[in-house]
Amino acid sequence: MGWFGGNLIEVQIDMRVVSMANLRMHWAVKAKTVKSQRQKAFNALCGAGAPPALPVTIVMTRVAPRPLDGDNLQAAFKAVRDGVADWLGVDDGDQRLDWQYCQRSAGVKVYRVEIEVV
Repeated sequence: MGWFGGNLIEVQIDMRVVSMANLRMHWAVKAKTVKSQRQKAFNALCGAGAPPALPVTIVMTRVAPRPLDGDNLQAAFKAVRDGVADWLGVDDGDQRLDWQYCQRSAGVKVYRVEIEVV
């Protein structure tokens, strides 16, 4: 992390993000998972400091044993993205936000989300 330089906010969250697009689960279980992921992202960023002035670039990295393809990677981060936008106090579609998605492999049963805001 930290390849942007300048004022950088970084957080790591122990969280497993998967694409909900292909999962078959009860709607209540899905809603609970989405709410939890959104809240975890918001809380982690609140603990890192005040939101920076816009525009910003947000890099979200999925750390997991196996990669997702591009569209599923972006879909997996939807709730986290909403939590970041909540922290910034804007809609996640705001044109001043540049969203970037990355992933890297880790050991067996290692799942984490890393968020960088600059």
